[in-house]
Order: sequence, then structure tokens, then C-alpha cells
Amino acid sequence: MQQIRVILADDQQIFLEGLKNIFENHTTKNIEVSATTCSGKELVELAKKTNTHLLIFELNLQGMDGLEALQNLKNNKRIKKLVLSRYDDAKLVKSAFKNGADGYVLKNTDISELLYAVNELVSGNSYVGEGVHIQAKNGSQSPSGNGYQKAFKDGFIKRHSLTKRETEILTLITQALSNKQIAEELYISDQTVSVHRKNIMRKLGVTNTAGLIKEAYENFLVK
Repeated sequence: MQQIRVILADDQQIFLEGLKNIFENHTTKNIEVSATTCSGKELVELAKKTNTHLLIFELNLQGMDGLEALQNLKNNKRIKKLVLSRYDDAKLVKSAFKNGADGYVLKNTDISELLYAVNELVSGNSYVGEGVHIQAKNGSQSPSGNGYQKAFKDGFIKRHSLTKRETEILTLITQALSNKQIAEELYISDQTVSVHRKNIMRKLGVTNTAGLIKEAYENFLVK
């Protein structure tokens, strides 16, 4: 039986220890955990410098998140990438596969399915776990608006619900720039900035600039 070397990454240390223990004590004994980390940046570094077969990781990691880690490892076809996440949002699942994930499994899955997914990936196949959907349940690409934010409250989800332009504008807002200054910085109109600002506030569930800045820093929405 092939020995499979894996690196585990998750934002919760206790989960990492539990998962490592499951792999090391499972009857098959064919999965060797070579490293664990809570950091997306360290995950990328470990993947590049170690001889490993598979990465199993959460999307919400410290510092660099899982989607960014995937982007950094996209050209590394040798290592298989399995997302093991609590997030079942179609937008994030689609982004994970678009950025190079080979499989996606939810954390509420049975250990037998996780082991099956591991073996599928190292055999050269892809795997989509039970309950994972590329399309949103209502048929659209992904949830949006206030309902989306009520369903998902943590900073990772909030960060990825913002468009690239909205993130740029939010960063400039936290630097105390006015709409006019932001418009000049980004070569767009004041009116466009105003529309983006209102959309950002709606997505983050705040009603004023002070609340917007507070939300941005508390949830690490800007770097």
C-alpha cells in the first residue's frame, strides 16, 4: 500500500491535533502527517520545500488564507490539494477549484469519506464531497446582499464577499481619504466611489464610515 505524505493546515490548533491523531492511528496506516501549520504562508513554504503528496487545509488560515495559498501553488501539479473546510458557500467552492484545488470536502463529513477523498486525489482523480455545491442552492452563482452577510459573519467570508474594487476602496477609506481623494487615486468618478461605498456598507451591515472602519480592522478585511 502506498505511503501518503500529507501536510495539514487549519486555523484551529486543536482540530489539527485531532486530525493528525486520526490519520496516524487509522487502521490503514498509509497516511503520514509530515507537518502541520495554522499559517497559509507557512503552508506554501512547506509545500515548496518538502517532498509531500497532498495538502489538506481549511480556507480560513492565519495571514495568507487558503485561496491565496492555492494561487501561490497553482503551477505545482505534483502536489494534490484537498480543501477541508466548514464553508459550503458555492462562491468559495468555485473559487477554490478555479485556483487549483483538486478536491473539496466539508468538515462535517465522516472520516471514511475523507479517507476516500485522499485516496482519490493521490490516484489522480478529483473529488467533490457530500454537501458541496458549485452552484448556489437558489440556482445563482452565489448568495449576495444582506442575506449573505446574515448567514456568514466571520471576517474570511466578509473579505471574499467584497469585489477587488470594493476592497481597494475600503483600504483607502481606512486611510481617511475622502470620496474625491479616492476617486483621484483610482481614476474614477466621485459618484462611482459613492456607489461602491454604499455597497460595501450594505455588505458589511454598517451605516456609517466609523462602523465601516471598525468592521474592516476587527475582521482583518484590509492589509
